[in-house]
Amino acid sequence: MAGTLYLVATPIGNLEDITLRALRLLGEVDLIAAEDTRRTSILLRHHGISTRTTSLHAHNERRKTLALLARLLDGDSVALVSDAGTPLVSDPGLELVQAAQDAGVAVVPVPGASAPIAALIASGAPTDSFRFVGFPPRKLSARRSWCRSLIDAADTTVFFEAPHRLDTTLRLLSDVIPERRIALCRELTKLHEELVIRPILSVLEGLARPRGEYTCVVWPADRPVEPPPRLPTAVELAAEMLVLADTHGSRRLALKELAQKYGVPRRELYAIVESTK
Repeated sequence: MAGTLYLVATPIGNLEDITLRALRLLGEVDLIAAEDTRRTSILLRHHGISTRTTSLHAHNERRKTLALLARLLDGDSVALVSDAGTPLVSDPGLELVQAAQDAGVAVVPVPGASAPIAALIASGAPTDSFRFVGFPPRKLSARRSWCRSLIDAADTTVFFEAPHRLDTTLRLLSDVIPERRIALCRELTKLHEELVIRPILSVLEGLARPRGEYTCVVWPADRPVEPPPRLPTAVELAAEMLVLADTHGSRRLALKELAQKYGVPRRELYAIVESTK
C-alpha cells in the first residue's frame, strides 16, 4: 500500500507558529523533504524532532521527485516542507505533488503559517478579493508591463520582492499608480517585524536601504460607485407596478421588488403609485 505525502506548513519566523498536528506528523513520518535541510534542522531541534531529512530544491527537484515517489509507492510517508511558510507557494515541490497524484498517492495538506496571508490581513487592504503573484518579472521591460497591469486591478495584489530589486519595482509602480496604497512587510512574526503602509510615492521617498525579502500588498484600483437607478415618474412607476403585479400575482411582491430596485421605502412607493389614480 502506498504511503502519504504531507504538505506541512512551517513557521515564517517565530518557531512557535506551528500547529500541534504539524509537529506530530513531522515526528511520525519516515522522511522529511526540505528545501534547505540546514534551516529545517533548526526547527526540528527546537521541537525535539529527530526524523531524517533530505533536500528537495529547485536544482534537484526532478531527480529527487523520482526517488521520493519510489519511497512513497513502497509505503513510506513523506513530509514536504519549505524554508518558511506553506510549501509550493513560490517554493519547489509542484513536480512531486503532481507525480504523487498521478501515481495515486494520497496528498494531504497540513495548513499553517503563510507570509502572503499574514501580510494581507495585517495590511488593512481589502480581503474579499485578492491574488498572490509570487515575484514580479526579473526582466525590466516585463516588470514595467507587470506594474502597468495593476493600474486597473480589481483585486488586492500580494507579491514577494527581493531587497536589491525593491527600489526599482517601487519606482516603476510610482510611475503609474503613485497615490495607490502599498504595505511593505518584512521580518513578519520576528523580533524586528516591520510593516510600512503608505501611498507608493510616499513609501519610495522614505525608504531606507532594503534588507531581507519583502512581502508587498498593493491596494486595488478604486471601484466605481454606480449611481442608484433614476426614480421613474409616478406614471412610469404605476405602469411598472402593474406589470410586476401581473408577473408575481401579488401587488405586495411587486411593491417589494420596486422598493429594492430603487432604494425607496415601500410606504413611499405605494403613496406615489396611488397618487396616479
